[in-house]
Amino acid sequence: MKYMGSKNRIAKYLLPIMLANRKEGQWWVEPFVGGANMIDKVSGNRIGCDINTNVIFALEEIRDNLKGIPKNKKDFTEKDYVNLRTQSKLYMSHGIAFCGFAYSYGGKWFGGWRRDKEKKRDYVAEAYRNAVKQSPKLKGVVLVNESYQNLIIPSNSIIYCDPPYEGTTSYKNGFDHKIFCQWCRDKKAEGHTVFVSEYNAPPDFKCVWEKEIVSSLTKNTGAKKGTEKLFTLGGAK
Repeated sequence: MKYMGSKNRIAKYLLPIMLANRKEGQWWVEPFVGGANMIDKVSGNRIGCDINTNVIFALEEIRDNLKGIPKNKKDFTEKDYVNLRTQSKLYMSHGIAFCGFAYSYGGKWFGGWRRDKEKKRDYVAEAYRNAVKQSPKLKGVVLVNESYQNLIIPSNSIIYCDPPYEGTTSYKNGFDHKIFCQWCRDKKAEGHTVFVSEYNAPPDFKCVWEKEIVSSLTKNTGAKKGTEKLFTLGGAK
């Protein structure tokens, strides 16, 4: 699913590192699953969690209800998008949740109708094709709408965290990175293997991969460069 901060482009680099020592039956857990562009490339036991109810609703729509997703811009227009944006302030549904991300610029929640300069691309059709492709990859994923702090994690799991980056767009009520880092340490102490995507991390977080990536969230900011990094705390000794 199109989602801001997606790791879809770099999953091919990160997954071989994180899955190198995965044991048979070991759970893969993502407390910040977002658009599920990492977890949909992992097999076996998987839990995808997000505190954002709309994210989970949208993923459930992709996984369980492809027939409810518009197939092209004739089925769903910009006017429909504007109407749903208004409705989303009154109530929420799986269909509205999907549209709020899939048809918005940069995958930002109702962040503006996606269009190209020539107005030729059919982003609704593209979103449908992406959903069709992703849907079978989400079968079997346990989707949970919960805070990472309250998520129940099976013992000896591989935990991959892609939290709001420090100093960038965060959750509505803010995100405490110090509390999060301590949570990661606690998970390590419990026997889990912990990986974190971030730009920077405390000294006890070891960087195991990095790459400069060009990204942008809005139409007006232009291209931005940042060095994506993958950190680990390993498993308990």
